[in-house]
Amino acid sequence: MTTEEAAGKMPAPMLHSRYYTSQEVAVHNTMDNLWVSYLGKVYDLTPLVEQFKGDILLKPILEAAGQDISHWFDKKRKDIRIEIDQLTNCQKYHTPRGRFVHIPPLSPNSDWSNAFVTPWWKDSKYEVGYLTEKTRGIRIINTLTGQEHVIKVCSEETVNDILERYLEYNAHAASYTWKYNGVPLKMDSTLEENGIVDEDEIFYNLRMEPDDYRQSILLYFNDDLTEL
Repeated sequence: MTTEEAAGKMPAPMLHSRYYTSQEVAVHNTMDNLWVSYLGKVYDLTPLVEQFKGDILLKPILEAAGQDISHWFDKKRKDIRIEIDQLTNCQKYHTPRGRFVHIPPLSPNSDWSNAFVTPWWKDSKYEVGYLTEKTRGIRIINTLTGQEHVIKVCSEETVNDILERYLEYNAHAASYTWKYNGVPLKMDSTLEENGIVDEDEIFYNLRMEPDDYRQSILLYFNDDLTEL
């Protein structure tokens, strides 16, 4: 983290592969910042949009900005769904929103370039992380200041990942010992692996408000201000 980021209490970018919530994907919904998710992964298609700016074949992708487009795909083949064209009786890609970038035309067309090696939906260079299967809320209490925050996290994330999310509220979060029920947490393990069970479904079935009984992680200052 830079000095400027620490001073402004802004988290540094997470450089490793990470999990994202659907809400986090949804905010990337413009031509200059376009993400989508499909088949459990998250992709940044901004470079693709820049490359094909002004091309009519971008329209379906722009319309899907910030959304999950798994329904475009055959999950077994991990490719765009196919169907039989009623006129030609030949296979074609199923594109109900219209043909898009890297989808070939139905008939030979000299204007279509197939010089690309890998279609964008199979190109790992656009991948930025994984779409979480389940989000959950966790209360974090700073015992030094008395401040508490309920943050939404991905169930697959380790406590270290959660710490990085919490940097938005406390730039020196790494200077604390994280505990649950008085026991220090294993920072490279998930909440479940640390014995913090996801109880959302239980509260839902009992028609109870989970925020009233939200599990809490307590932070204890180590008095050794971590350099960020």
